[in-house]
Amino acid sequence: MTFQFAPFGNTFKPLRPVLVASVLCALGAFAGGSAIAQSQQPQSATPQGQEFEEEIIPQRYAQNPNVDAFINDMVARYDFDNDALHTLFNNVSYSATAVKLVLPSPTPSAKNWKAYQARFIEPVRINAGVKFWRANQAALQRASEQFGVPPEIIVGIIGVETIYGRYMGNFRALDALTTLTFDYPNTPNRAERMATFRKNLEDLLVWTRDSQIDPASVLGSYTGAIGIPQFLPSSIVQYAVDFDGNGRIDLRNSPADAIGSVANYLKQNGWETGRPVVWRIAPDEGSQGIAQAVADGSPEPHWSLAQLTKAGMLLDQPGLNVQAEAPTPLTVVDLPTPGMATQYTLGLKNFYTLTRYNRSFFYALAVYQLGETVKARMMSGG
Repeated sequence: MTFQFAPFGNTFKPLRPVLVASVLCALGAFAGGSAIAQSQQPQSATPQGQEFEEEIIPQRYAQNPNVDAFINDMVARYDFDNDALHTLFNNVSYSATAVKLVLPSPTPSAKNWKAYQARFIEPVRINAGVKFWRANQAALQRASEQFGVPPEIIVGIIGVETIYGRYMGNFRALDALTTLTFDYPNTPNRAERMATFRKNLEDLLVWTRDSQIDPASVLGSYTGAIGIPQFLPSSIVQYAVDFDGNGRIDLRNSPADAIGSVANYLKQNGWETGRPVVWRIAPDEGSQGIAQAVADGSPEPHWSLAQLTKAGMLLDQPGLNVQAEAPTPLTVVDLPTPGMATQYTLGLKNFYTLTRYNRSFFYALAVYQLGETVKARMMSGG
């Protein structure tokens, strides 16, 4: 059975600026800034399917004053052994490849939903997803019952992240996180990113110490994301669970731990059991025009269904009780493709929760569509 995606939009003429303004004014939306903002740039957790030869510089962090200050802080706050940490960092290597990979492209390409969709909703991932679901059906069902997250959503995330463990990264997480904590490249968001990687370096050390794991043995992506679900150490500390019941958490080798941890992450970040992820907008020019006018790139739901329908938007959701759902907060999701009319859909709270895993509209919708496609294949017996 081939799963057909319902259209999220249709071809229509661009709205005149005065019409955009009138729609926004009707909704009380002129609060400054561009009326039609772009959603966040899509990104992938790891450069899947690519191999990089890691350029390393050994002992760059030995007798480094910034590292020494970090060690002193870890000793003071977490009661680490000073000598042991110095010995550890004396053997950490600088990764030039990690630095290269976090740099923004000097010539950013236009966002392309169709190309992004084709990368993730394709036969290799779909077939691997069916195989993964069948092999881990009991764990997926148990996670769904315990955390309220459907199996297809868990399957979608793991498929997009690593093709079910096929591409988990072979960088030493300690090298990558240390490099990006102390040698992040000179970009506009450098201070914020360095602070994020520093926190993850702290959590890597605390987690491995408490779990009696050699921190130098942990492998992951070039940003230090670990295992089948690509959890950063801070997410491991907060959300990872021992779902196979063997007394330890192993996100690299235990599909059950990965499944339970993804479900727990989503639940703790606001997943609403039994609620939809998206609603389709009717393909007529008026409804699509309203979507164009109010799509502001904000992932957090902030338009009510009542506001949108009052402005004239129609939905392509047979059976939906529009009156009962009037207060439901929504995100207007824009899906641009060069040379084509931008598609739009409505994201509910669960769509927003998916963007907490990766801050990209493209990512969240790809997860949803991959999961739905695999589910359809499972139901058809394919």
